[in-house]
Amino acid sequence: MITINVLYDFYRLYRYIPVHLRRCKSNAIFVKSFKYRMQQAVQNSVYSSGKGQLRITGYRMFYAVLIILYAFFAYLLLKISLQYIPYDTDVAFLRIKQDVINIPLYKLAFFTHVYTAVFVLPAGFTQFSVNIRRKLPVLHRYTGWLYAAVVVLLAGPSGLYMGIFANGGLISQISFVLLAALWIWFTAVAVLKAVQGDYKTHREFLIRSFALTLSAITLRAWKYLLVFLFEPRPMDVYQIVAWLGWIPNIIIAELIIRKILKFKE
Repeated sequence: MITINVLYDFYRLYRYIPVHLRRCKSNAIFVKSFKYRMQQAVQNSVYSSGKGQLRITGYRMFYAVLIILYAFFAYLLLKISLQYIPYDTDVAFLRIKQDVINIPLYKLAFFTHVYTAVFVLPAGFTQFSVNIRRKLPVLHRYTGWLYAAVVVLLAGPSGLYMGIFANGGLISQISFVLLAALWIWFTAVAVLKAVQGDYKTHREFLIRSFALTLSAITLRAWKYLLVFLFEPRPMDVYQIVAWLGWIPNIIIAELIIRKILKFKE
């Protein structure tokens, strides 16, 4: 186990201390060396199994936590979609939308969005897996087309129409309409660049697109946090999270594109 390996490394360091103290010219040198070896002990810890060893690093642990959180929120969104199966116009979110439920095309837009957007999170996530892209290029390609088709043809347009009637008044409506329009545009450009063979630009626009896809998660996360901390009025919450749900996402996406991707190049 990783804990046993870490403890063993610390034990080796403990045995090393007396000898090393005699060799050091100052305590500062010893402290620096000891801290370095402590870090190496943690970073080089491995999980042993019958088939070999899996190196566990801080990056991989962080990545694993992100995947678990992502899967959890994807599951919650699936549960939200399942509330509307079988077809029902007086359940969950629709109970507060009875004033617009009979507006032409609203029900069509709403159920199109609910039933199709659930495929976007898992399909979009596969596009950022290096292993899938290298080892299963066909799966990468087909899930990419599924993601693009759902966003550009179904979830995006239906979300844009729903945004016109969003709770919170004009402030929220502008935000959701802009969010949907950018979502469609970023995804369409990503597809176009992939077809043209410009994979660098394709990747950049896909990152922007997926950042907006994640607004389905971040919007709800911000909503729960704001209600828990401040207990604002419902309409105030809608107006705040309408923008807070996706603006930080797109800022982070731009930082990734301009800093991390540029650095790798």
